[in-house]
Amino acid sequence: MLIVTDAITIPDDELEWTFARSGGPGGQNVNKVASKAQLRWKAATTAAPVPLAAFDRMRTTFPSRFTTEGDVLISSQQYRDQERNKEECLAKLAEMVRAALVEPTVRKKTKVSKGAKKRRVADKRRDSAKKQQRRYSGGDD
Repeated sequence: MLIVTDAITIPDDELEWTFARSGGPGGQNVNKVASKAQLRWKAATTAAPVPLAAFDRMRTTFPSRFTTEGDVLISSQQYRDQERNKEECLAKLAEMVRAALVEPTVRKKTKVSKGAKKRRVADKRRDSAKKQQRRYSGGDD
């Protein structure tokens, strides 16, 4: 059972594991041992109490992790042994769900204050007047 938060746990029977030969470190051992771990979680039909809004955020935030059927695919081949790669996959899944549970804050639209507008226009007028004085008037020489 994967414990994501105090309220959300994912049962082990929803997690499917497959193992393959890793492309990572391992020397000659890499040709003999299937240390790469792939985790498939049937997120569309899960019994875990993941809110629908969080599930939608997870789909939009991590679209490459989802299949067309709604399954989540996570793989790890960072370590030389299978068990540590399994733990890494579980940690990635838990972190993914935790990140989706955080609701983004709504941006409040702000306006430029009247004082700031007046200062900007006054600065522009001052610069304009300064440049007007620099012009050659074409007077009598």
